[in-house]
Amino acid sequence: MIVSIESSCDDSSIAVTEIASKKVLFHKKISQELDHAVYGGVVPELAARLHAKALPDILEQTKAYFPFLKAIAVTNEPGLAVTLVEGVIMAQALSISLGLPIITVNHLYGHIYSLFIEKETFFPQTILLVSGGHTMVVDAKGFDDFSVMASTMDDSFGESFDKVAKMLGLEYPGGPVVEKMAAKGDENRFDFTVPLYHSQKIAFSYSGLKNQVRLQIEELGEARDDQDTADICASFQRVATAHLLHKLKKIFKTRTIKDFAIVGGASANLYLREKIENLCGEFGANLHLAPMEYCSDNAVMIGRYAIDAYHDKQFTACLDIRSNPKVFKKTIL
Repeated sequence: MIVSIESSCDDSSIAVTEIASKKVLFHKKISQELDHAVYGGVVPELAARLHAKALPDILEQTKAYFPFLKAIAVTNEPGLAVTLVEGVIMAQALSISLGLPIITVNHLYGHIYSLFIEKETFFPQTILLVSGGHTMVVDAKGFDDFSVMASTMDDSFGESFDKVAKMLGLEYPGGPVVEKMAAKGDENRFDFTVPLYHSQKIAFSYSGLKNQVRLQIEELGEARDDQDTADICASFQRVATAHLLHKLKKIFKTRTIKDFAIVGGASANLYLREKIENLCGEFGANLHLAPMEYCSDNAVMIGRYAIDAYHDKQFTACLDIRSNPKVFKKTIL
């Protein structure tokens, strides 16, 4: 078995996965959302202190599996340095006390492997990774053979949802709240423009769209009511998703894609899933989705990647923490 630890941001998570069957034997995640909600976003130092308390409490529940462990997996990049270190210190302590090797896992690789939880790995795939910190299209050819085909020039898809929610005075985390409000709104009321629509560049940008929303909120002023807010959310969500679809369609037209997937926390957005499903149907591609409970940050996806890394004997002698690593190759379209 492999015990895996995830602490890249504000979720404390530990899992135990059986190597041979890939079965998840244990998983627990403690969210810090309520603790950070009063600040409207994640406070790194607070997150670190909460990890320091939560991770040992979760680990205590895994002691029965210790005699069967073959390795310890831990997220060491990318993320908040002060929170990553909490998981890395725990992994080091376990490695020394149990005499087991460590497998370091890139958090983004973990999201890709959320597609294979309790399943066999299969490549190649073209993958849209959308989260609070990242928006990219990845050409995944095999284990550790990942290339970025397109990425954001500024804000990420998920981050833009959070920032729009904050401008509207909605609760944190903003993504799910904006999606919920959008379901009650008129997505065609506000004519926000699709970013980079006339640009041939295959890349993403959300700063301009975010500014359009800000200006609309200012124009409505104190007269804005709940329906106005719902209509802004719906219009924003439509255009934010249309931007993804517009650039993805360009990629679909340049190459034959048999298998396409969406991963990352923002991939739980049902509106996005429906639009991507329609796009895949248009081009005859198979759509693959991670289970809803494993879209957001979790140790299970870290453990699933670690199984393949274990078979490839990718053990780590020196644990480095990298908050913003450059680990993907770049594909020029």
